[in-house]
Amino acid sequence: MPETDSPLLDHIKRRIALSGPISIADFMNEALAHPEYGYYRKQDPFGRAGDFITAPEVSQMFGELIGLWAAVTWQQLGCPPKIDLIELGPGRGTLMSDALRAVRNVPGIGDALTVRFVETSPVLRTHQQTAIMAYGIPATWHEAFDDIPTRAGVPAIVIGNEFFDALPIRQFERGDHGWAERLVGVDANSGELGFVRGRETPVTDALIPATLRGTAKKGDIFESCAPAIAIADQIARRLNETEGAALFIDYGHPSSAFGDTLQALKGHEYHPVLSDPGDADLTAHVDFAAIARTMNEAGGRTGAVLTQGTFLKMLGIEQRAELLKTSADEQQAVAIDQALARLIDADQMGTLFKVLIGYGRNTTPPPCVSGVAG
Repeated sequence: MPETDSPLLDHIKRRIALSGPISIADFMNEALAHPEYGYYRKQDPFGRAGDFITAPEVSQMFGELIGLWAAVTWQQLGCPPKIDLIELGPGRGTLMSDALRAVRNVPGIGDALTVRFVETSPVLRTHQQTAIMAYGIPATWHEAFDDIPTRAGVPAIVIGNEFFDALPIRQFERGDHGWAERLVGVDANSGELGFVRGRETPVTDALIPATLRGTAKKGDIFESCAPAIAIADQIARRLNETEGAALFIDYGHPSSAFGDTLQALKGHEYHPVLSDPGDADLTAHVDFAAIARTMNEAGGRTGAVLTQGTFLKMLGIEQRAELLKTSADEQQAVAIDQALARLIDADQMGTLFKVLIGYGRNTTPPPCVSGVAG
């Protein structure tokens, strides 16, 4: 056992000592969102000096194209005089800043927009405020999506880039007779955190999507994310009520599947999942099929899941890159090509990251909706 634990690790161990092993969801909640020691509460994790780089930090092209996607969606809604542009987990505000710069010359949209950020981190809220200050667009901050007021006659456009992957998951492992939840406990000998199995039960089959039931083998792991399902339901219901659209971009799988995808990142390197809670990012792959099912069951509509590379090409990222290079020097042109490759190439972010577009049942399908999700 280490000589000293961090305050958060000590808190987690005391909690386990008092009430027994905790779910992975509870561990993630403590590690990421503890009000004093949580990873997203106490620091800026983004960029080269942080633990990971998101697509908006790779290139301005990413946020610009999403801004233009939102502007065309607004036009398809009939250019309403008021619209809420909502971003979930907006990081430093880089995506929104690039999006607003891209749409500022679209007639009427500047007067129509109210930006709403769903953000819990005081550190990141400060960055977001600074990032969009120059555009003069009114902005408000909210702890949760459900805290955003619904305004009669005001549609919503919702953007979530690498938002769902950080929401707490639960894991269930198939045994001889049923499923057992995978929990986090403390090893009696080493005093370190470790994974333990809960009580095996046959009734957890209800958590498994119909497409997977009866196919699991012993040792298979299924992940579920109740917060993602709840937020997807809230968004679909809001879009049905006010009209509008949602754009989700994240890494994950288009169909529900078995597998352990929980991972930690620290200093741009993979890190042991249970080590240094509060000092490493924790994520899991997004089940886009579950998000789509939820929105459709709530009466909304969704397109087929696209890869990020396909989506950005549909928006014209290759042409945007060529345009940027016309005013770039040789070194800048190389950087633009490198950023483009990182965003769309199959061996980088192009296929790992997926895109799902949802919209209200009475809304015209937004740009890039391809097919219909089942």
